Amino acid sequence: MQRLLTMSSLAGLLALFAFAQAPPPGYPQQAPPPGYPQQQAPPTYPPQELDRLVSRIALYPDPLLAQVLAAATFPDQIPDAARWADQHHYLQGDQLAAAIQADRLPWDPSVQALLPFPSVLDMMASDQAWTGELGNAFLAQQPDVMDAVQRERHEAYQYGYLRSNAQVIVNDGPYIEIVPARPDFIVVPFYDPLIVFAAPRPGFFVGGAIRFNFGISIGAAFRPWGWGLNRFAWNTHTVFVNNAPWGRTWVNRGAYVHPYAMQRYAPAGRTESHELHERSPREREAARSGHERVEEHRH
Repeated sequence: MQRLLTMSSLAGLLALFAFAQAPPPGYPQQAPPPGYPQQQAPPTYPPQELDRLVSRIALYPDPLLAQVLAAATFPDQIPDAARWADQHHYLQGDQLAAAIQADRLPWDPSVQALLPFPSVLDMMASDQAWTGELGNAFLAQQPDVMDAVQRERHEAYQYGYLRSNAQVIVNDGPYIEIVPARPDFIVVPFYDPLIVFAAPRPGFFVGGAIRFNFGISIGAAFRPWGWGLNRFAWNTHTVFVNNAPWGRTWVNRGAYVHPYAMQRYAPAGRTESHELHERSPREREAARSGHERVEEHRH
């Protein structure tokens, strides 16, 4: 009898947890990626294709890489989020976190987590075919995607391009980890995949192939979106987002809701109470080319 009561209590707690994580009424369902009906078999990408898909993000620091992979599973939300990030780029730190909350944004928290990184969202929005494929691959073949990242990292390390510096710490071993030197400062590396994943030509300076000049301060105010709680368990092929294993797959993508402490909002509740200033061409170019952050607008 005691065992039955224990099992009953456990079931009740699980039900309450599921209810607490459920989206509010009117919140959009976690729709399957465009072009793939719910009943369709998952796509299959061979290793060489996975290497191509991850090549432009494989050298991102682990916390940022985890957020990008999760957000890519919501490709239809990326363009709108990219516009919001561009228009609010002048807000930083606690002000930006407060603006995200105040605007009651409807996108999945994994997408909102990239709002401090307009250049990353811009890259994803400008190539939606790639973003959709990356998200599909992560949904259907998460272990294989992680293996592809490791293959790319090992090549960049073997050829001497990937090394620790003032911005990131590269932990070599069976699995290569890339972690921020400062947990509250996330750099967005700039590199050419055609260069860093191939043997350097004679006389080429490998030390300048990856730029780590463009970074964003991410403090405690961004904890509700998982920042500070993202990592990879490479040996078990597990991605932790907001300190919980990311469990969205091809099969459950229409129903899975990842646990976050933040409140979710339906599209009808979205507001806007801030000045809108799109980035200037100079600001965009600085981000795209891996130069130090340029800020031409002040709130």
